[in-house]
Amino acid sequence: MSREYPDRPVVGVGVVVIGPAGVLMIRRGKPPREGQWSLPGGGQNLGETAFDAGLREVREETGLAVEVLGLVDVVDSIRTDADGRVQYHYTLVDILAVVAPGAPAEPAAGGDAAAAAWFGFDDLAGLGLWSETERVINLAREMHQALADADR
Repeated sequence: MSREYPDRPVVGVGVVVIGPAGVLMIRRGKPPREGQWSLPGGGQNLGETAFDAGLREVREETGLAVEVLGLVDVVDSIRTDADGRVQYHYTLVDILAVVAPGAPAEPAAGGDAAAAAWFGFDDLAGLGLWSETERVINLAREMHQALADADR
């Protein structure tokens, strides 16, 4: 199925990886949003769970092994052309993760990521993120804190 002018939405997975240095981000190396900072993630493969897709995408784009903590939100990204036809429609499943216990936490860009780095939460405003990405990161941060509080 073509991603441009699809006959149904394309499912993608975004992963909010939270660590001591903040949140893990990648600079997109391919369209859509090429050159922009975003969450690691990508398309879900047939026969792959959303969580497994997230684990795979983080590994491919950053080299990191992560552990999924849960679902943050589901976001639709729909872009229409000048004629009002749906040119792109992505249903994005956003999940929360942390670096797997004992695994290295230094990212290295790979796959279709041009760069991968940790950013402090206060540094995200300068990245020009999509408003939905900012919202999902904030939800994930609240979820991460609530999980940490529950473990005490």
